[in-house]
Amino acid sequence: MVGVGGFAGTLARYSVAVILHRVGATAFPYATLIVNLTGCALIGFVYVIADERQWISPAARLFLTVGVLGGFTTFSAFGQETWTLVRVGKPGLAMFYTGLSVVVGVLAVWAGSAVGRAVGS
Repeated sequence: MVGVGGFAGTLARYSVAVILHRVGATAFPYATLIVNLTGCALIGFVYVIADERQWISPAARLFLTVGVLGGFTTFSAFGQETWTLVRVGKPGLAMFYTGLSVVVGVLAVWAGSAVGRAVGS
């Protein structure tokens, strides 16, 4: 089931990239930033509803976190895009992208967890 979730997450990530490319968002790695930050929020939510609330089974948690969100998010693309920004002479933008991804990513996990705790309280 994890593989099926990974397949679904990968298709979702690719869809976001295609949509953003069509609207012209290509100068900055918006697609990777969006999927990674969304994935951070969702993983915070899923872990709370799985581990604290026990609303979903351990198998469902693995399907959603390792499968869907593992396929949806992408650390390797983040690394490659950051290196590309450095290589093309935009080290400041690379640092901004890195800081934004890490700081907002952690905040997104926190926010997703908070939503998970608020649901059904």
